[in-house]
Amino acid sequence: MNNQVMQLIDDTPDAIIIADREGSITFWNSGAERMFGHTKSEAVGQSLDLIIPENLRNRHWEGYRRVMASGETKYKTGLLSSPGICKDGTRISLEFSMVLLRDEVGSIQGCASIMRDITKRWQKEKEFRVGS
Repeated sequence: MNNQVMQLIDDTPDAIIIADREGSITFWNSGAERMFGHTKSEAVGQSLDLIIPENLRNRHWEGYRRVMASGETKYKTGLLSSPGICKDGTRISLEFSMVLLRDEVGSIQGCASIMRDITKRWQKEKEFRVGS
């Protein structure tokens, strides 16, 4: 990859995270560092549990394993929404897209996600709904 592409990937304010088939983090950009509070060296090699609230982990892993085994996801387009957990324990609201990563012969190797913290927007929308 050329330097400008790597700069884009690493310096974007969105979190870009890649995990292997087992759910171990293999890539963590500076946006992920800012969003979740974990440095790259703290995150790479760790389970995605690092950013998944404990009460959602079972459901996450059921879906993750199913997608890794089948190579199919209903989330090929559009955005997903889910809470995330930061290093300091703060819960945040996330919107993200997911891309399945394949090798040369088409076998699933893992997935990449591009995540955006929408906590402030979600809180404003909640206040608006309550006030209406």
